[in-house]
Parts: sequence; C-alpha cells; structure tokens
Amino acid sequence: MRVAADAAVAEKKSRAGRNLPAAIAVGVVLGGGLLVILLFAPLALIPVMAVAVAIGTFEVIRRLREAEVHVPRIPLFVGGQVIIWTSWTSGIDGVAAAFTGSAVLIIIWRLFLQGLKNPPKNWLRDSATSIFVLVWVPLLGAFASLLVQQDNGGFRVMCAVICVVCNDVGGYAAGVMFGKHPMVPAISPKKSWEGFAGSLSAGIIGGTLSVWLLLDGPLYAGAILGVVLVFVATLGDLIESQFKRDLGIKDMGTMLPGHGGAMDRLDSILPSAFVAWVILTPLVA
Repeated sequence: MRVAADAAVAEKKSRAGRNLPAAIAVGVVLGGGLLVILLFAPLALIPVMAVAVAIGTFEVIRRLREAEVHVPRIPLFVGGQVIIWTSWTSGIDGVAAAFTGSAVLIIIWRLFLQGLKNPPKNWLRDSATSIFVLVWVPLLGAFASLLVQQDNGGFRVMCAVICVVCNDVGGYAAGVMFGKHPMVPAISPKKSWEGFAGSLSAGIIGGTLSVWLLLDGPLYAGAILGVVLVFVATLGDLIESQFKRDLGIKDMGTMLPGHGGAMDRLDSILPSAFVAWVILTPLVA
C-alpha cells in the first residue's frame, strides 16, 4: 500500500514537474501576503520589492559565480537597491539616473576587480552579464514600485498579478491535460502550445475582468493587458529557462519548496510589472 502511494506521488510530481502540494501551499502563503499588502498598505510593496530584488540578485550572482562568471557583488547589490528606492523618491527619472550610474560603476569596478597589477580577464563578458542582471532584476522590479505609487496603485499591481496567476494556472492546467506539441523544446521542453493557449485564454479573461472591476477601466485595456502580459510572462520564463540551461542548473535556489528560488517566481513577475506600468499608465486614468 505504501509503495503504491509513493508511486502515485512520484507520478504526480513527474507530470507536474514539481512538488504540487508544496507549490500550492507556498503559492497560497505568498499570494495571501501580497493581497494583504495591496489592500491595506500598498506602499509597503516597495520595501518588500527591495528585499525580493536583493534575494533575487543574490541567487543570480551565486549561480553565475558557480559557473566562474565573476560579476561584481557590491555594485549589483547597492545599485539594485538605489534603483528601487529612487523609484519612490524620484520617479522614473530617478530610476533612469540610478540605473545609468550603476551600469557605469559596474563597468569600472569589474575593470579593477582583479587588482591593479593583474590584467582583467573576461572583462567584456562579465561586465555585459552584470548589466544584464541589473536590467533583469532591479530595473524591472522598480516598475512595480512606480506602478503602486499611482492612483489606485494597489489595484493596479493586483491586476498585473492576477494576469500572471491566470497565465500560470491556465498554462499549467491546459499543459498537463492537453499538452502534446512542444512550444520551444530547445529551451523549455515542458512548455506546449496547448499550455500557451490556456495561458492566453485565462490571461485575457483575468485582465479584462480585473481592470474593469478593480480600476473601472475600459474592457479593451484589460484585454490588451492580459494578452501582452501572457506573451511577456512566457518570454520571461523562457529567458530564465535558457539562463539555467546555460549554467546547467535546474532551479535558481531552494528557498521556496515546490518552486525553487525567488527568481523562479520573479522571472515572469518582473517583466510583467514593466508591461503593466506601460499599458495601464496611459489607458487607465
């Protein structure tokens, strides 16, 4: 009996590709905490985002250094935090200035990382990778901070999160039940066109209803948000999949049971925050 039960659990995990009960439990806790913040203290999202960016940056740096890609830690950590916090104090102009300054600092820092007497090795590769990390994690994360500061900012972020959740749930359900045709097998073998169709359907419904009900915005704005966020969230997931494939790893970390690391959850949320800011700022008053 025990063997049969273990086999059933293993089968469930093999089809889902992860520990489903743990993934659901962690998702409920994270989602519930985020919901409380967005409903009762929206601006608290900014320090939460700062912590998430720090953790995500740590995971990425650790994985890169394991692969002997020597990105400079201090400029990435400090620059990332400056980008997030200036989004609160100085808006988009502050984000642009902080990002530019951080990128310049990274390039110079990496030039002398091996000391004044040793010639730099792989300087171009490591500098370019560092700036990629700066864009991927803190710069995109800053747009969640910018979005939450707008009128009804908590609901605006909630609309983006709902679309991302609909993308994940719709894609997962359709992929598990109907997935037969791989989408991009060279990058992410488990993604299927059927799953993408499920994501698109759920994303459109979630985006349309959330923008209409939460922001009293036009239906077309919600539909646009849903469609674009599904594409962007999918591409964000593929980018992280290729990142991990290049490094030969399965997950970015282990802090979230059933999910992996923080970046395994932020991979689609970070670019989605940027897209939500771009779409909702002009389309929803």
